[in-house]
Amino acid sequence: MDETTDNKPGQVPETPLAVHAVSTMIGEYIARLGTIWVEGQLAEVNPRKGLTYLSLRDTDRDVSLSLYVASGVMESLATSVEQGARVLVQVKADWWAKRGSMQFKVLQLRAVGIGELMARLEALRNLLAAEGLFNEDRKKPLPFLPRRIGLICGQGSDAMHDVIENAKRRWPDVQFEVREVAVQGVNCVRQVSSALTELDAIGDIDVIVIARGGGAFEDLLPFSDESLIRVVASVNTPVVAAIGHEEDRPLIDYVADVRASTPTDAARRIVPDVLQEIADLRNSWARIQTLVSTNLNRLKQELELTKNRPALASPATLIEQRLKDNNAARTAIYVQVLNFLKLESANVKGASATLRALSPQGTLERGFAIVRSKAGEIVRTVSSVPAGTKVKIRFADGETSAEISAD
Repeated sequence: MDETTDNKPGQVPETPLAVHAVSTMIGEYIARLGTIWVEGQLAEVNPRKGLTYLSLRDTDRDVSLSLYVASGVMESLATSVEQGARVLVQVKADWWAKRGSMQFKVLQLRAVGIGELMARLEALRNLLAAEGLFNEDRKKPLPFLPRRIGLICGQGSDAMHDVIENAKRRWPDVQFEVREVAVQGVNCVRQVSSALTELDAIGDIDVIVIARGGGAFEDLLPFSDESLIRVVASVNTPVVAAIGHEEDRPLIDYVADVRASTPTDAARRIVPDVLQEIADLRNSWARIQTLVSTNLNRLKQELELTKNRPALASPATLIEQRLKDNNAARTAIYVQVLNFLKLESANVKGASATLRALSPQGTLERGFAIVRSKAGEIVRTVSSVPAGTKVKIRFADGETSAEISAD
């Protein structure tokens, strides 16, 4: 153990501090805080003689501070502040040494007006929009018929009954997993965020509805809290926001996948109307029957027209016509072939006569003869066959042998 620490007063039982010394030390430490500005909601306002005691509550958490303010500061305000109002205060920590307690002394107090709150919400909306949290392309579609619906609403609230009753009226078998939470006040953001995260983790919940059903502007402020908006943006299950009425637009409406104007409107959006679906099925069935009947009648008419054609009325007529056409074609082909054969036969005869006239046989038939030597060579001159040479003489009707004489 550090010997220096052991020697300090109050560190060991042998050197205890007096109560006033401890109180003085705490007062000196708190005095270093100086003055600070704090924003919150007035939970209590208790006027006393010369002083008004206030309880300033955090708007998002169950935490509060005790304040006191001089009557002069309260009287200097342009408008009076009442319990439930949002205020901005400049305070200085005030340690009361005799009682060992601390309160904050209010040096300045300002009411936070609706206009200022709306300006802050607009700035936050622009910031979140710039991050893409409100983009349409990140919004998830609602299922046609969810297996189970998560519902976050006030305990025993009209909004809960509106959603459940109207949904069951539209689709009687619809199932709900309900989380009843604070839908305004300091616990709202924490409880709604926790319920949303819990329902998102349940596998068969296909859509989550957050329902309140309107209220004063200040009551709806938790549904514009940045931390809640980011939780809604982070869940995987489609979220339907039914917080305000038509004119109310808390920031949750922009980040939710679907914005419903009322809890009843939310019920209409999350489940189909069974009666309407049945009517649509009947209408579709009737249209299909009409289309089928119309097509059958058209085809029947076309079939009747086809049956009444001459070819189908008397099929033999078509066959007889085809036979006549075939016979005519055969006759024409026969005549053409016959004429062609006659022409070619005449050409052959003419060519044959020409060839015969020009052939050696034709020459022999006209009285000429061909003389060949014993070697078979044609004798063309007398000098080539001296006397005594044997030759062969070819006539038109045959061949004979002869010998050349001297005469």
